[in-house]
Amino acid sequence: MSEENEEQENINSQQNQEPQETITKVTGMYKDWFLDYASYVILERAVPAIEDGFKPVQRRIMHAMKDLDDGRYNKVANIVGHTMQYHPHGDASIADAMVQIGQKDLLIDTQGNWGNILTGDRAAASRYIEARLSKFALDVVYNPKITEWQASYDGRRKEPINLPVMFPLLLAQGGEGIAVGLSTKILPHNFIELIDASIKHLKGKRFTIVPDFPTAGIADFSNYNDGMRGGKVRVRAKISQLNKNTLVITEIPYGTTTSTLIDSILKANDKGKIKIKRIEDNTAAEVEILIHLPSGLSPDKTIDALYAFTNCETSISPLGCVIEDNKPFFVGVTEMLRRSTDNTVQLLKQELEIKLGEFEEQWHFASLERIFIENRIYRDIEEEETWVGVISAIDNGLKPFIKHLKRAVTEEDIVRLTEIRIKRISKFDIDKAQQKIDALEDQIAEVKHNLSNLIDYSIAYFERLKKDYGEGKERKTEIRVFDDVDAAKVVIRNTKLYVNREEGFIGTSLRRDEYVCDCSDIDDIIVFTKDGKMMVTKVDSKTFVGKNIIHVAVFKKKDKRTIYNMIYRDGKAGPSYVKRFAVTSITRDREYDLTNGNKNSIVWYFSANPNGEAEVVTVMLRQVGSIKKLKWDLDFADILIKGRASKGNLVTKYSVKRIELKEKGVSTLKPRKIWFDDTVQRLNVDGRGELIGEFRGEDRLLIITQSGITKTIIPELTTHFDSDMIVLEKWIPKKPVSAIYYDGEKERYYVKRFLIENEGKEESFISDHPNSQLEIVSTDWRPMADVEFTKVRGKDRKPNMELNLEEFIAIKGITALGNQLTKEKINQINLLEPLPYEAPEEVHADDIEVVDEETLTTNINSEIDGKPAENKNLDNNNGEDPEVDDTGQASLF
Repeated sequence: MSEENEEQENINSQQNQEPQETITKVTGMYKDWFLDYASYVILERAVPAIEDGFKPVQRRIMHAMKDLDDGRYNKVANIVGHTMQYHPHGDASIADAMVQIGQKDLLIDTQGNWGNILTGDRAAASRYIEARLSKFALDVVYNPKITEWQASYDGRRKEPINLPVMFPLLLAQGGEGIAVGLSTKILPHNFIELIDASIKHLKGKRFTIVPDFPTAGIADFSNYNDGMRGGKVRVRAKISQLNKNTLVITEIPYGTTTSTLIDSILKANDKGKIKIKRIEDNTAAEVEILIHLPSGLSPDKTIDALYAFTNCETSISPLGCVIEDNKPFFVGVTEMLRRSTDNTVQLLKQELEIKLGEFEEQWHFASLERIFIENRIYRDIEEEETWVGVISAIDNGLKPFIKHLKRAVTEEDIVRLTEIRIKRISKFDIDKAQQKIDALEDQIAEVKHNLSNLIDYSIAYFERLKKDYGEGKERKTEIRVFDDVDAAKVVIRNTKLYVNREEGFIGTSLRRDEYVCDCSDIDDIIVFTKDGKMMVTKVDSKTFVGKNIIHVAVFKKKDKRTIYNMIYRDGKAGPSYVKRFAVTSITRDREYDLTNGNKNSIVWYFSANPNGEAEVVTVMLRQVGSIKKLKWDLDFADILIKGRASKGNLVTKYSVKRIELKEKGVSTLKPRKIWFDDTVQRLNVDGRGELIGEFRGEDRLLIITQSGITKTIIPELTTHFDSDMIVLEKWIPKKPVSAIYYDGEKERYYVKRFLIENEGKEESFISDHPNSQLEIVSTDWRPMADVEFTKVRGKDRKPNMELNLEEFIAIKGITALGNQLTKEKINQINLLEPLPYEAPEEVHADDIEVVDEETLTTNINSEIDGKPAENKNLDNNNGEDPEVDDTGQASLF
């Protein structure tokens, strides 16, 4: 084969071959890229630095605003454009970040529509709004002399690594961000409280700080956990009663807006959790949301329902995460404040050291200048022909006079001396020069004193910040400990419960069967059947609980006042027993046997009593054999209240024909002790706070407010109390209320005493003039007051008057004007110790003595058999389930 043909064949074979594939593994590339991206988002976007409290975008905005600052407002669009020289992202993200800073009303002085944190309205476009740095920002954020600089992202400009912020700014503004794999949520704190805490830290004292929200509201910080992971803050709207059918929300929880809050209320209403007629949003500069209620609905219960089912109560989980040394650092707010304060001290030290250096340099040159001119050394250079000769001549001329200087004279110093103008030399005043040097020495001494007393200087610095900028920055959020709202107690009964007693079904869909009561879809239902069984189950459309139902009702957990009275037969032909018990806790959907457990047991009589009532029943026996007494009365008040698993007391061993109700009874429970816990502003029966008294069913509470309103209420544990309440006690109807008030219309002080006659009615006992005000009010039987008169110019002060209110005025109606106290001008009025008085003892019809159980059993058996019988009390107290917490005691409180 010729060479030509061989070459052609090689070419053909190469053309016929398929191209080779190259496989490149990208696993390592993804890993590197993800880590790079994650670290970038954490360090450069989402998490603030601990040194100055700024995220990078915020720091660049503040730097750009300083570049543009000339004391006048700049268009936000202009500031955003200038910031883009430092920040490698779009204008929208910069504008949003700037609006967030501006809405915090601390660093930026805003002009125009910057949005509304209360309503959630957005700010106007950046071309329509303006901004400039606030005086506070100019004071605490900037100092180019102590700022470390770095090149911007494109290398064209310099930007600060961190701004020298001399204030715990991060805690004042708060910060929130979501990065890759971590997030941060630092809540805002109060400006004044942060300064006070910084001062305490510098003095070596302990301190505690808790958040303060710009939307105000009420907050429970008991589980704040120093702002670290695992903590929780509960925030509530401030809801008050405008009138009996209207609630008003005046403050909202942090993190919500009026729009989201109203939406959550409407959703809860649609689901039947709460019931409202309509809602009005009158929010402008201040929050005002009016909630109109249907007539007959409890405002207090609705307030609790709003907290339970709407955004009127929210939970915030703080998470303290910052950047330190280019790494995420999880830290509590206490340590954040300590580090910020210590950093401020170091920045103040740097600032003083720079000032000291500047003052010493000024002193050094001022001294050289005086020597140079006063000793006419400038004449020594007249004959010099070279620059080196001029420098040397001045240097030699200065040497005899520079021993007192604090540093050596340099060539740069001599060059500066040669630049002094002849005109200045000719007008040189030695006295003025010395005064300048003396002033510099005083400034140097002051700076050195501050450096040697750096902590005191730092404390004074923080006190100056508080004085200059603390006005109007008082705490907005009220600190309170919350009681948990039991949703089952406050939910609106939004559905109806029905029962088919014979077949044993209960549910909300059995509309053709017997109606029981209104209930909610989160309620539990308790059911008792004819064979002595009991079950508690969740509300559902249809549930089988057991045939022959004798009682069904909504179950209240831990209800110790509902007492069940029951008489049952043990087994097919056994004896009958009587028992009284409460059901406080159970296992849901478990069947409990209330009898002795024998087959074919049956309930003869059953009643449920919401306040422990004990009725009288008539027991009738069948005529069998030689029974002497076939009929007698049994009073449940003679039966001790025990656990539901107890066997009970023997009624009879003979066959019962029937048992009938003879008369209804009254409560056999002891009066209920009620306390008032001022911390949570709630009543309770757990012994927390101040004991108000012992209450029976008809007893009421007396409430008097500073605005002169009085009313009596039933002591319900869900009651809300106004912040201006000054009297809360058990109401004694015959006990008078005494008051001294100022009548705004007549401009006189009046004294009145009255009884409250309208139970449950809210009444005002002072005039409705806007200048009328209540001075003192007393519920003592014989109150005394001390009246101090105002001193009149040119006259001696009139001596104080001791006033016996009982003698001064008789008891009149609540609407009476009262008797005029005096025509003299009064400085103040104080209550004194009341005169001794023995109050009448309260008598109640339901004070019932409980008979001993053993005596009762003996009496019953004697009546049946006609002769004394041995005690047949066969109570079995070992039958309680391990999960049941019934005490089995007669006294439930």
